[in-house]
Amino acid sequence: MAVQAQAAPQADPKRWKALALLCLANFMVIMDTSIIGVALPAIKAALGYTQESLQWVFNAYVIFFGGLLLLGGRLSDLYGQRRIFMWGFLILTLSSLLAGLAWNDGALNAGRALQGFGSALIAPAALTIVMMLFGGNPKELGKALGFWGASAAAGGSAGVFLGGVITEWLSWQWTFLINVPVGIVAILLSPALLAKGVRRQGSIDVSGAISVTAALVLIVYGIVTAEHNGWGAPSTVWTLAIGAALFVIFLILQAAKKEPLVPLRIFKAPNLAAGNLALMLLSGAWIPLWYFLNLYLQQVLQFTAFEGGVALLPMTVLIAVFMILITGKLIGRFGMKANLIVGLIALGGSLLLFYGNTPTDGSFVAHVLPASLLGALGMSLAYIPATMAAMSGAKPEEAGLASGLASTSYQIGSAISLAVMVAIAASATSSLGGDPVEALNGGFQQAFFWSGIVAFAGALLALLSIRTPKAATESSGHAIV
Repeated sequence: MAVQAQAAPQADPKRWKALALLCLANFMVIMDTSIIGVALPAIKAALGYTQESLQWVFNAYVIFFGGLLLLGGRLSDLYGQRRIFMWGFLILTLSSLLAGLAWNDGALNAGRALQGFGSALIAPAALTIVMMLFGGNPKELGKALGFWGASAAAGGSAGVFLGGVITEWLSWQWTFLINVPVGIVAILLSPALLAKGVRRQGSIDVSGAISVTAALVLIVYGIVTAEHNGWGAPSTVWTLAIGAALFVIFLILQAAKKEPLVPLRIFKAPNLAAGNLALMLLSGAWIPLWYFLNLYLQQVLQFTAFEGGVALLPMTVLIAVFMILITGKLIGRFGMKANLIVGLIALGGSLLLFYGNTPTDGSFVAHVLPASLLGALGMSLAYIPATMAAMSGAKPEEAGLASGLASTSYQIGSAISLAVMVAIAASATSSLGGDPVEALNGGFQQAFFWSGIVAFAGALLALLSIRTPKAATESSGHAIV
């Protein structure tokens, strides 16, 4: 009796339409980190934020996004990717409505935290669906991941520009409310375009997710309030101590559990720990640059929201074009380590230019454009190599976990560093006195300087710790959140 060969699984005929929906999701998740930048001064004026507490508009999102990403990936594995994707969009849509209708800073912070939770469900589920749809065809998978990476770059670029347009001609509320109609469309289209996904047996490490997220919130909160309460105040010391203790508890739980959120054995992989630290330091330099440059343009140079968005557009376009078309070729030619080091040095140089060359009567062409383009070049060179380093030593079956760790490291680094730089800026501003704008600008310059030191520390770490694989992997990169 003849044995018939088993037919290969047939490709989903709706896979490209599904990819469009998934790329839209990726676009929205990234855009939500960048669209609020230009709107920050308007939000501060409307809701009564202080100069120091304003960072929570950004940090509330990234802390819960980064802290819950690994949990989101685990939930999508256990309950099905489409279900978690749709739940994520439901949470994102409702929380965006809350943020858009926020009546005070606490309501907006809560809305942003819930937005981060929704995005933490969307992002890993969406990427897993992409891999399931196109994993059987390497040529199509490469093309699909190209669109996926481009959607992330486009989200960052569009967020900056749209934030300016929306704030100028509608209101800052619409930087959040824009998610509502998009979320409704995504929820309605998902059942028709996306398969239910694969479900697996297993447990959920809820205690691990809660402990690490609470640790991040308390550590950032302690740093943020230290300027007002004092670094030696009991409230500051206890907040930071409890945050540190919760992080230690998280590590103990991960070592003890059979199915932890983060199996600690993965850090034995070559370059993985160093790559994640490099990502933390990269975001720890880049996000303060983006944050304080927004404030410098509007609070010191008196740009309108629209003008601020346009001013930041050249750097975001450079990043998108460079990362999609050029960085992969440079990695193939010079290797990931060289590109990572050069990129971090360029980013550090950009921040030092902002430190020494941002007067209160500055001009965009002379004092903003050159340094911002150098920073964008540094980010373009460093981001993909840092991600590759963080994943290069992981086993194939651990690739998803390594990707989630890399995304988490990036978000955590940005949140903690921004809290530290805001505290440094506030301390410098209060000590300068005199003209308020001069004092405010002096604080911004100190934040630029110390963020530059973070970038140079990342370059030194990469030089000393990143090992070049014997067989260099040529890749065009892999975009993460």
